[in-house]
This record gives sequence, structure tokens and C-alpha cells, in this order.
Amino acid sequence: MDWVRGESLGRGTFATVNLVLPKGASNSTLFPSPTAVKTSEVSTSYTLKNERHVLDCLGSCQQMIRCFGDDYTFENGHEYYNLFLEYASAGTLADQVKFHGGRIPELNIRGYTRSIVEGLNHIHSNGFVHCDIKLQNILVFHDGEIKIADFGLAKKSGEEQSEKQRFECRGTPLYMSPESVIHGEHESPADIWALGCAMVEMMTGKPAWNIEKDSNMLSLLLQIGTGEKSPMIPEDLSKEGKDFVEKCLVKDPRKRWTAEMLLNHPFIEDVKNVNEPSPRNHFDFNDWVSSVGDAAPSSPEYEELCQWDFDYCSCLAADRLRQLVTVELPVSWSESDSWINVRSE
Repeated sequence: MDWVRGESLGRGTFATVNLVLPKGASNSTLFPSPTAVKTSEVSTSYTLKNERHVLDCLGSCQQMIRCFGDDYTFENGHEYYNLFLEYASAGTLADQVKFHGGRIPELNIRGYTRSIVEGLNHIHSNGFVHCDIKLQNILVFHDGEIKIADFGLAKKSGEEQSEKQRFECRGTPLYMSPESVIHGEHESPADIWALGCAMVEMMTGKPAWNIEKDSNMLSLLLQIGTGEKSPMIPEDLSKEGKDFVEKCLVKDPRKRWTAEMLLNHPFIEDVKNVNEPSPRNHFDFNDWVSSVGDAAPSSPEYEELCQWDFDYCSCLAADRLRQLVTVELPVSWSESDSWINVRSE
């Protein structure tokens, strides 16, 4: 693949994210436009390679970020591993919380939650665990569609772990489940717990756990793993919404609802297209069979540093995406091989 690294979109602990620019007119169809590339030095590329492997194993799912391939480059005396991913022009659900003034409307939350649960159901039914569900890892596209991203920490369900791995902080502390903290168990119920925490944050604009800004990670983990309290469920949430969150935040993972069970919960059961955009052309209707959707402009996953200054964090948090390029980009029309470029900006 012949390409050049475009504008920088973000930088994390081990990886950087840039826009991809095709090199030469003959290579303009190699990637959907725009596409992002997530890059790390080969020596620190384990999570990126794991992400590629997991996405390949999981196959296609409308509620998951798409991967367009990978390659290696040699730049400035260093060898790099590059992963090509969708670019989501509207950022993440964390950005949506800020856009809505700290609280996403419940109707939107229902639609977002439905999509997340559908994605988790696909992930879990195919034998994997995401291990880092949080608002910063749920991407939002220009048409309101959302997708689960950042599979760098994902693992195979039931995979045996070494004694050292059992006591690693796998994921983001504020979203970790009690069994993950106490026993080092990172299975599908842990993703459901994290979903419950994410829903509380969408509704309130604050973490599910009420902690002080200067709190350290140890005190938080003790509260999650050994404390009697559970995250506070927002009072303003509807009866169905409260019940849904309660089903996610059951301390015993054996009694916690699964993604498959949650799909039939009244809170999201009849909510399928809340965030569906208006048609963009004469043929853009649900009753038409088209491949255009898979080629729509997209977005890189990016990670965010925790708002709280923990003493230690192994969740591979990264710097927040400092700027989005939606203002400068042309209008985002869906693309496919049948479109002809008749005008160049």
C-alpha cells in the first residue's frame, strides 16, 4: 500500500493517530476516505497487533470499528507497525456528553445503548471480551451511527492467564468490575458492568463512582472490589432505564445479565433506529439493499487520559484527540466504487 502520513489526530502512550493520504492518483481507492492510521514502534506494538488479530477473528459487525489492513514502515531510523482504521468525524460518546452540556437525552442514550449491546453480543457470542468498554472507546460517526473501538486489550473468553496477568490492571479503573478487581477475572460480565458505568456517565456527565479528583487508584479499587456500595443510579432516569442499569451493575457476575438478555430489556427492546440519519439521496432508504453503508467516511479510535490523577494506570490511556477536522473537510457523502470523482477541491 502506497500512502503518506497526513494530519496528526492524537498521540497516546505507545501510539499516534494520523489521517491517511493516498500517494498518487492510482492509489486513491486503496482506502475509504477519510481513513486513519494508528502507529506504534514495532517494539511496543503488541496491543495494536492484538487489536488487528481480534478484529480479524470477530469479522464484520455494524456496531464495531472496521479495520482496513496493516503494514510496516521504516521512518527516521525506526520500524513502525501501522493499523488502518475507520475515522469517526463526530468523536466519541464522551464528546457527545460535553456537546449536550453534560447530559445526553435519554432517548439518545437508549439508541446508543442498543447499538453497544448489539456490538457486545457479537463480541461475546464469538468468544471474546473487549475489556475496556468506556465512553472514550465508543466512536460516533457523522450520521449518528456509533461503533465500539479500541480492541487492544481484548482477549479470548476463558483464556487461562498467568499469575502475573491475574493481578494486572486490565482496562480503565473507573469501569472495572468487582470480580476483575478482586480475582482478576476479565470475562464477558465485566464488559456488561462497564456498560452500566458508561450509561451512568452518559446521563450525569460524571463517573459512576463518586470519587474525589485527587483520589488514587488503590482507594478506588478497594471501593469497587471490597466496598458494600454500588455506583449511584441517576434519579432522573426512567423506571426502565434504572432497571436496565441495575441489571448491568449486579456485583455477582453469575447473576449479571448478559448482552443477549439485555437485548430483550424494555429499555432498548423497541429502540433500533433512534439515531438513524435522514436519507442523503433518492435511494438511501432502509428498504433498498445497498453496499454504500460499508464505505461511509469513518474514524480512528483514540484514547483519553483519565480525568483523575491515579498513581498507576496500565489501561494504555492516551492523550485526548485535540481537534476534529469536520469543519475543514468537504461534506461527507457516502462513497462506493460506483461514484465518479468529477470535481477536486
